[in-house]
Amino acid sequence: SATPSYEKNVPAVVLWDEARVIVSDEGKIKRVNYYAVRILTRAGSTAAIAHESYQTDAGKQPDLKAWLLRPSGKVIKYDKHDAVNVAAADNDVYNQVMIRKISARNDAEVGDVFGYEATTEETTVFTQFDWDFQERYPVVLSRFSVTSPDKWTIKSITFNHDALTPTTSGTTQTWELRNLSPIEPCPNSPPLTSVAPRLAVNLFPPSNAKTYGPSFQSWAEVSAWTYQLTDSQANLDDVVATKAKELASSAKTEFERIQAIARFAQNVRYISIQTGLSRGGGYRPHLASEVLAKNYGDCKDKANLMRALLKAIGVESYLVTIYSGDATYVRAEWPSPHQFNHCIIAIKVSDQTLAPTIVTHAKLGRLLIFDATDDDTPVGGLPEHEQGSLALVVAGDAGELIRMPITPPEANGLDRQIQATLAADGTITASIHESFLGTSAADSRGEFRSGSRLDFLKIIEGWISRGATAAKVSNLEPKDGKAEGRFDLSVDFSAPGYGQLMQNRLLVFKPAIVARREALMFTEPKRKFPVVLSSHAFTETVRMKLP
Repeated sequence: SATPSYEKNVPAVVLWDEARVIVSDEGKIKRVNYYAVRILTRAGSTAAIAHESYQTDAGKQPDLKAWLLRPSGKVIKYDKHDAVNVAAADNDVYNQVMIRKISARNDAEVGDVFGYEATTEETTVFTQFDWDFQERYPVVLSRFSVTSPDKWTIKSITFNHDALTPTTSGTTQTWELRNLSPIEPCPNSPPLTSVAPRLAVNLFPPSNAKTYGPSFQSWAEVSAWTYQLTDSQANLDDVVATKAKELASSAKTEFERIQAIARFAQNVRYISIQTGLSRGGGYRPHLASEVLAKNYGDCKDKANLMRALLKAIGVESYLVTIYSGDATYVRAEWPSPHQFNHCIIAIKVSDQTLAPTIVTHAKLGRLLIFDATDDDTPVGGLPEHEQGSLALVVAGDAGELIRMPITPPEANGLDRQIQATLAADGTITASIHESFLGTSAADSRGEFRSGSRLDFLKIIEGWISRGATAAKVSNLEPKDGKAEGRFDLSVDFSAPGYGQLMQNRLLVFKPAIVARREALMFTEPKRKFPVVLSSHAFTETVRMKLP
């Protein structure tokens, strides 16, 4: 059938995207997904992929079938023999979440329609669901429906769109949107999750029903549920207690004791093994004693070990669940563990401890927020993608959703000092010294540690050569002051012909020798979305000796 016309840069249009969820009294979830997409350009062939996630401990793998329909009417069929199972998380050693996939991208051509149907049956930890009505492609029809047992209550919340009222048929409720325009990428714009319409659905059984998982109506309930899964995992034993006292033995202040334990937790190798997911295992860390003995764990394991070590020296702390990578993702109006993918820690501190990442909680007092998984950010800092986000402090009934701190620009500053000499023929010799703080230091530290020293040298030479053509670095001295939240870089270089000599009478040169490493790419005359700026400060001083 005919579809609306779109700009030439739109690669594909989703004709039909639907999920039907059926919840049984016995705690089984049946989900049927339908999807069809028309390929509009060669780049759109990447949309011709069928995929459905599932948990290996919660049910059998999905029944997946797909078709490719040519404009001529010819149909290419794909079945279980064309399907492959891949890990949902590439960096996990073992994870019971898998993705069953059929790809037709190598077969798909402009004008083709690719479609698939996927059926999954499994149990779930709790009766909450979410639905993305759209990604970036335009959508003709997007629909989500839930069929519940008799006398259950269904409530929904709509994000990034006017509230949707579902249609009701028996115990089935259905939400749908039609004719959604494409969402084009725009530099320095809000993330897609703050723009594309989304839906959250809660199912609540009658009070006398036997249900197989919790139904959350408040963040305190989410905190209490998570707390009962996690609190006992931070229990102390003699080995953990001895290690904690050893780490903090030379520290003189509360902050120094926390620093010593934080450095140790950061150095625990990140290895993720996810099991028992259908019973809440994805939210329960391994015992602190096990993580210490094996010297590896994932984010919740590292935060939990740190919590146990702090407990051994008399410092109270709490696990914090957060969404990593998108500070706008978590919404306060939907109390749900579904909204989190990461775990950090909140450390209770006295008035003597000062840091930009301390928040004050009405019940729990002053809390120092720290991410033990981020190797580049020391205590007193917080990764930029977590700043300002909503996160849940897991403290039993006292736990609640709070806003993560945003460090001020001056705490993330870059100060650049340049001493340069310009010769009469235009040759420049210069020394650059850069001092980074906070998130700026973390970014530079990560860049330095991501490869070899030669790789880093090539990056720096490429950066300098953008301002001083054919620059040659003669000295490179990075200095990592991670404990102080600093990173310093000293570079000596020379470049011929930096100054342009005109008729042997006038020497022209740019006093801004090297470029900023960050830029705002305003490429279009009009914007659809606001500009998102990071909290950074920058100063540069250039001292030029003339011939």
